[in-house]
Amino acid sequence: MRFGIFVPQGWRLDLVGVDPADDWPTMRRLAQRFDATSAWESIWVFDHFHTVPVPTQESTHEAWTLMAAFAACTDRVRLGQMCTCMAYRNPMYLAKVAATIDHVSAGRVEMGIGAGWYEHEWRAYGYGFPSAGERIAMLDEGVQIMRQAWSSGVATLDGAHYQVDGAICRPLPVQQSGIPLWIAGGGERKTLRIAAQHAQYTNFDGDPETFAHKSRVLAGHCEDVGTDFDAIVRSANYNVFIGRDEAEVEERLAFYRDRLSSVVPPAEVESRFEMMRSGQLLGTPEQLVERLGALQEAGMTYAITNFFEAAHDTSAIELFEREVIPALA
Repeated sequence: MRFGIFVPQGWRLDLVGVDPADDWPTMRRLAQRFDATSAWESIWVFDHFHTVPVPTQESTHEAWTLMAAFAACTDRVRLGQMCTCMAYRNPMYLAKVAATIDHVSAGRVEMGIGAGWYEHEWRAYGYGFPSAGERIAMLDEGVQIMRQAWSSGVATLDGAHYQVDGAICRPLPVQQSGIPLWIAGGGERKTLRIAAQHAQYTNFDGDPETFAHKSRVLAGHCEDVGTDFDAIVRSANYNVFIGRDEAEVEERLAFYRDRLSSVVPPAEVESRFEMMRSGQLLGTPEQLVERLGALQEAGMTYAITNFFEAAHDTSAIELFEREVIPALA
């Protein structure tokens, strides 16, 4: 199993308590820490502008700006977003940005891409909020443009949502086969079909039952479009609350609740807290190894992890690195 880790950027209120002037030094320190150990194959950020579970005035740093910054201050780890919203940037412009960062990073960029869902920030930033079908159609056209740009250096598409005519992307990405595409989302009729057609990686719900079902749907689309299902790496994201014993796990949960309570209405706090408590990766190292092992048998071979307290305390990360990753890597 391969492992990635999210760098706190604020979207999930994981920089609460950090002075905004210290946000970037904190993110840089953690990125360089993850870069320095072979435990982590990749580091990740979210492509969002407003915090969840509700918009607040807390920091939320922009994903692709961070990609460039991480490219310049790390040497080994791969750099991903989970996931870039197709409609937030013109796809040809995004292809050019990603290709440039691929050069800055010496070929370490991943392209996590999806249709987008967070209506509040869509409308707040003036993007409207098209129907799900329109957003997925934009994803499809955008992915086609990016693949053309990265393979031939030029893209032309007369689509319903995007039109490019001989748009040049030079230099090409460092990665000779182009920047790997992660199609994120579990929409069964369209999103997973786009993944079957274009993706090297997928990312959808990591609940064992749901993961198995989505995998079967993806396999069916691969058969329909003539692609190799086994060549697509299936990943999932996990919030991690790990402790040496149950008491330490509860301390991690309490830290999460306290941080949320300082900026989020009580009803939202309790809803999120219960969601975290029911997550797959909550428990001791032995419990997490067992659960991840079962997911690995179901075909989930790339776990992208999130530790809410990372900006303040890395002891849970150290425990995970020491006792979970070696058992599965």
